[in-house]
Amino acid sequence: MSAWSQSDLAACMDTLCPMHLILNEQGGIVHAGPTLHKLRHGMTLPGMDVLDLFDVIRPKLVTAPALLARQGEKLHLQFRAEPQTVLKGVLSQCGKLYLLNLSFGISVLESIRDYELTNADFAPTDMMIEMLYLIEAKSAAMEASRTLNQRLQGAKIAAEEQAFTDTLTGLKNRRAMDHVLSRLITADRPFALMHLDLDFFKAVNDTMGHAAGDHVLQHIAQIMVDEVREQDTVARVGGDEFVLIFQNVEGRETLARIAARLIEKMEKPIPFGGQDCTVSASIGIVLSADYDTPTAATLLNDADEALYASKRKGRACYSFY
Repeated sequence: MSAWSQSDLAACMDTLCPMHLILNEQGGIVHAGPTLHKLRHGMTLPGMDVLDLFDVIRPKLVTAPALLARQGEKLHLQFRAEPQTVLKGVLSQCGKLYLLNLSFGISVLESIRDYELTNADFAPTDMMIEMLYLIEAKSAAMEASRTLNQRLQGAKIAAEEQAFTDTLTGLKNRRAMDHVLSRLITADRPFALMHLDLDFFKAVNDTMGHAAGDHVLQHIAQIMVDEVREQDTVARVGGDEFVLIFQNVEGRETLARIAARLIEKMEKPIPFGGQDCTVSASIGIVLSADYDTPTAATLLNDADEALYASKRKGRACYSFY
């Protein structure tokens, strides 16, 4: 083959298969396509032995003649120098020369990133870049879908939380309390329930206004939250009525101490607008363990009776049913 025809072959291959090598009969590199030059930037490929450039992974070959004898077979090659990209290849003889056409295979994504390849680095008929664009578009669409689903889930959780929350105090509301009671009774887990009603709260609203009343309710709510554990529940079930549920608490002495602390803290003057708001609390207490088959309605009714027993005793105290 003349020098002109070899050059013409090289130019043709550069256009049709930019990721190729032209080898001589000894396995020396005569010409390398433009994409291979880009992959081995800074290296002079013509004049190198092909096995100085690559390790042959499959089939296991250690000599250039053995490699050249594998025409038409699928070859797995790996660059010796970093980055050690694995390539697929097929070899074909053309006169006294050998054409080794190469591709990335499954390593194409990493290769495009590592070598900053563009559409011009692939054969004109290679649809790889277009396929990658489609994959990226699909990935972007899936990510957008996941983000939207996460936002919807977050909005759903927020809506559910809002449905179970008293907006003024941030405590649980009656609906949440009903849910907690149902769960505890169904699970047959022991618990105690306190029904708490503020004393003298109407006087605060009447004399100082509803803003002062709201401030008092928020302050009282914080006192109860500070007193209970994380697994316990504090719910606002009426204007100035609250229910506290203590899981796995059965000791009357423990409950008595908690009730006494709550009353003591709530009786301290609450500053608002340069004045002091004064309230107290009456409490009724029931224990689920005192019932053979407790129901939410029975427990709440009996706690309410115990509460009004405290009211009749002069307020600012607690009573067990």
